Amino acid sequence: MNIKQFYDEGLAHASYAIESEGKIALVDPGRNPKQYYDYEKANKAKIVAVIETHPHADFVSSHLEFHQNDKANIYVSKLVGADYPHLAFDEGDSFQLGKVSLHALHTPGHSPDSISILLKDENGKKHALFSGDTLFIGDVGRPDLREKAGNMKSQRMELAKMMYHTVQDKLRPLGGHVIVFPAHGAGSLCGKNLSDARQSTMGEQKISNLAFGEMDEKTFVDILLEGQPYIPKYFGYNVDINKEGAPAYKNSISQVEKLQNGATLPEGALVIDARKNEQFVAGHTPGAINIMNGEKFETWLGSIVRPDERFFIVSDSEAELNILIDKAAKIGYELLLLGVVVNPSGMTEKSDSFDLKTFKANPEAYTIVDIRSKDEYTNSPIFNQSINIPLHELRERASEIPTDKPILVHCAGGYRSAAGSSIVEAIKTDTQVLDFGDAIKGFQ
Repeated sequence: MNIKQFYDEGLAHASYAIESEGKIALVDPGRNPKQYYDYEKANKAKIVAVIETHPHADFVSSHLEFHQNDKANIYVSKLVGADYPHLAFDEGDSFQLGKVSLHALHTPGHSPDSISILLKDENGKKHALFSGDTLFIGDVGRPDLREKAGNMKSQRMELAKMMYHTVQDKLRPLGGHVIVFPAHGAGSLCGKNLSDARQSTMGEQKISNLAFGEMDEKTFVDILLEGQPYIPKYFGYNVDINKEGAPAYKNSISQVEKLQNGATLPEGALVIDARKNEQFVAGHTPGAINIMNGEKFETWLGSIVRPDERFFIVSDSEAELNILIDKAAKIGYELLLLGVVVNPSGMTEKSDSFDLKTFKANPEAYTIVDIRSKDEYTNSPIFNQSINIPLHELRERASEIPTDKPILVHCAGGYRSAAGSSIVEAIKTDTQVLDFGDAIKGFQ
């Protein structure tokens, strides 16, 4: 038996291949199937099964593609009501994979249809738990996503109570030696206190994970619901895609139109400019939003752009565009792309540069907009006179910003403020808009 973890840093997403006797079962695979096929080839094995622990909100899964290409069985809870061919996999169900067996546990809380997968070794001993978004290292899955998940809505209070009973009745009884393999690590928006560790044991979690503390249901629910991070715009969209089954990856990205270098984009189009901020400031198309290509590009793309919008992506090289298309496809946003282009014509708009010395001499001369999250703003205040509008709300709420002074936008390190200042600049065209950039680090 071999267990391989595949980790996507950008989405803090962990997926798995379980191999025994030349047969492979995948758990919660990401959008691009290539890494799993590479593993299959390297191990001279065959992908025969894909297990979905629930319809994911933060990434698009390739489960349907493995069924279409390889006739792999897809196992998912009947409670999902999946629209793709599948085998129901619920409490008490199991199947053999070579010398090991995989067993479904119904573990609702993050979603009502969540399952965890208990792996038993060739001797029938409980060996590992693939816990999906139910149990993380240091946390449990947030219960508030399904309120905004398209056609699959559930109330957060109801799900939080379910999570309490999942922890008490399904997870706590597991032996301390059982290895825990979660679907996410630190940086994921599917929980609030996730550890950097990518695996643990039930014994360690029972000691260190607050969810296993001695508390009644009400206390557990109150703690779980408090302080959850924001919900990106794309989450409900991804749940619906995963319930239906996504189009095949290669074919889907091949449909994205690559415009000729220097092409003219339609006036008024939504343009995501992924170049470095220095390039953007020197010249960009009017109204473009500067989401720089970085580790969290796909998360911010799906937080700023709604799934009912169409858009273009701009970069400075074809190689970079290919990377950006792949990142957009992780969240199904390649389906929203009108096209991608290297350095389009009309990049005549310039942004003003921020002068730190002038600001220090008279900070009251600026309207300061803090685009960090509400929790960051509350727990780590920087400027008392600032206005807090989190980045993911900025396009909708920029009208709230006064225009009697120059507007100065900041975050915690400079990445988000590049996007934020470009959003405000496009809306507040008659007011000077400045990006604090990484100079903000000197004020924390």
